[in-house]
Amino acid sequence: MTVHGEGRETRRSEFLVLSGGVWCGVLVVMLGLDSAGKTTILYRLHLGEVLQTVPTVGFNVEKVQYKNVAFTVWDVGGQEKLRQLWRMYLSNSDALIYVVDSLDRERIEDARQEFQTIIKDPLMANSIILVLANKQDLKGSMSPEEVIEGLGLHDLKNRIWHIQGTCALRGEGLYDGLDWLASTLKQLQETGHATSIAGPSI
Repeated sequence: MTVHGEGRETRRSEFLVLSGGVWCGVLVVMLGLDSAGKTTILYRLHLGEVLQTVPTVGFNVEKVQYKNVAFTVWDVGGQEKLRQLWRMYLSNSDALIYVVDSLDRERIEDARQEFQTIIKDPLMANSIILVLANKQDLKGSMSPEEVIEGLGLHDLKNRIWHIQGTCALRGEGLYDGLDWLASTLKQLQETGHATSIAGPSI
């Protein structure tokens, strides 16, 4: 299945630098409500394994090299008292990874409100958006299509976005999401613009 994001002609400065065959300098901020699985995702990508995690108070930051792109990923705590601090981490971000707990139907409206606040911030005007619909392995979880509806993704105008169903514990879908991030950022760098970006959701 293919999910289409509204694209726009976007010109970006030299945010990618080729060094030793690796595109460096990609800054990604990863946000989402508490218990969505952000820290599990970060360390699955960074170390290739699942670590025992506790709720993040503040942030974690790691460098993740995938194929020929080096990402610096900020994982910022999602507890309600910390969300007012999210804006501190938005500046100069090339991409937003927004993680949704697909099992948490009761808080999808909260997830929507926080997501809409983030993407409407002027600091995020040129950031591409990857939504990870996490915990797809659990019975009763929302499908990527339901998460699209819940977050209001189809209402976005002039933004480049993609949704990917994931299971962080198994690593399923995570590298598909990184594939989209890497290819989209490189396309923006090499062509100076991108329109009608699309990719598989699951």
